Amino acid sequence: MIRCRDLRWGAPGQPLTPPLHMERSEGSLTAIIGANGAGKSSLLKVIAGLQKPLSGSVLIKVPRRGGVSFLPQQQHLDRQFPISLQELVAAGSWGSRHAPATRNQRLKAVLDDWALSGLEQRPLMALSGGELQRALLARLSLAEAPLLLLDEPHAALDEQGQTLLWKHIHQWHREGRTLVVVCHDLAAVHRHIPHTLLIRPTGCELGRSADLIAQPTYTRVA
Repeated sequence: MIRCRDLRWGAPGQPLTPPLHMERSEGSLTAIIGANGAGKSSLLKVIAGLQKPLSGSVLIKVPRRGGVSFLPQQQHLDRQFPISLQELVAAGSWGSRHAPATRNQRLKAVLDDWALSGLEQRPLMALSGGELQRALLARLSLAEAPLLLLDEPHAALDEQGQTLLWKHIHQWHREGRTLVVVCHDLAAVHRHIPHTLLIRPTGCELGRSADLIAQPTYTRVA
């Protein structure tokens, strides 16, 4: 599903790590961890095709249309944009072939599922950080992409929101989707995600989450 060969990324002339070689199979669930500034979000953008690599290549085997869904960090969103929460979530159905009645039913279902019912008409600027994050995740729920790239999906979520998040991540995984998740919550990675890519300036290491998180040197880069 994802194949990185001799991949380097970062500012022009300033690669963040040695070349990355990585393969993730269809239906895999992988975390990306590392220190602030290590290049976790940048790598996710390169995989999504939103940022060009410095060298090397990324191959993702997904449909050309609707094959990838990307969850950005909140600070990259314009909260002054004049749309409601419902309109934001409904954008997840863009390109859907479902009939309008079915799209409306699916929209109501995901709003209920992410505890957003009653907030449909609120503008983005009136949402709390947790409400906005659940709305972004609900939008993702409406998409049917086989590859999901999530950049810090746990950000701003309270305990209830995090419970909903991991419930859906496991549900998407059971459906056979491929997920790559940037996450700073090491306890959650250890508990929920079987494999992890650890990014360090000296190189990247892919392995079992429990093994990588337990490394004595990890505390110096987390």
